[in-house]
Amino acid sequence: MSRDNPLWGAPRIHGELLKLGIKVSQATVSKYMVRHLKPPSQSCRTYLTNHAKDIVFVDFFTVPIATSRVLFVFLVLSNQRRRIGHFNVTDSPTSCWIGQQIVEAFPWDTAPKHLIRDPDGKYGEDFVRRVKSLGIKQVLISTRSPWQNPYVERAIGSIRRECLDYVC
Repeated sequence: MSRDNPLWGAPRIHGELLKLGIKVSQATVSKYMVRHLKPPSQSCRTYLTNHAKDIVFVDFFTVPIATSRVLFVFLVLSNQRRRIGHFNVTDSPTSCWIGQQIVEAFPWDTAPKHLIRDPDGKYGEDFVRRVKSLGIKQVLISTRSPWQNPYVERAIGSIRRECLDYVC
């Protein structure tokens, strides 16, 4: 019965056997079920290793300056070598400005296949249109989940500790 119905689990087969008048425990049914071998899927870490050259991470961080203004730093980090590929600073990021930064970060035919970013409101329709025109697929992380974008968060932390704590 488990061979003919691969989607049925032990509880379903146990119920069908009881309807036929065969009294057997569910543990016995699961013990004698045919195991369908599936090819193992790669883990998230393996995926990132295999496709490292095709993935970039982008994020913003803020820098307060002495005149009580806040500057926004846009950062593009390559996954292959975990190096900063592009950065720029502005005091008011717009969707058009961010889209232009993506175009400048990937001149000619150097655009990656995947771009990982957070679902911030700063990335508007202009940005999405520019990314799509470059042939890049966006992968959005969950809101307020920096652990889903760890490499760029680590780079931002290093920039803050090693540079900005002494300059600003």
